[in-house]
Amino acid sequence: MSDSEPSKLPTPAACTADFCLIPLGTPTASVSQEVAEVQRLLKKTGVKYSMHSAGTTLEGSWEEVMRVIGQCHSMLHARGVVRIQSDIRVGSRTDKKQGFADKVAAVEKLLKDDDKKTELNGESAETQT
Repeated sequence: MSDSEPSKLPTPAACTADFCLIPLGTPTASVSQEVAEVQRLLKKTGVKYSMHSAGTTLEGSWEEVMRVIGQCHSMLHARGVVRIQSDIRVGSRTDKKQGFADKVAAVEKLLKDDDKKTELNGESAETQT
């Protein structure tokens, strides 16, 4: 496929997206109510997701992930939030299938291996600082 015809380029089959919706102009600095509403919506969509302290990670097809983020915007707008700014970081890969849980598990394994090496060298992981 030629990149001289961008409208014919497909989107990646799968992706992970980390997003943070930032409601602007709310009555208080707290956005926990809006975050809870987003999480309730995500639960209903069936998309794989994981909330963390600074946003939410989604996993699925490109179209599904982008649609769900857009639906989160629309839902908050319908609840009276006039302006929303979002930070979105999207990753895709073609060499293997890897979800967000797999990425975390890979790093946790490396850290566990570090602990084993430390114990073999005569130090416990707790005594290191």
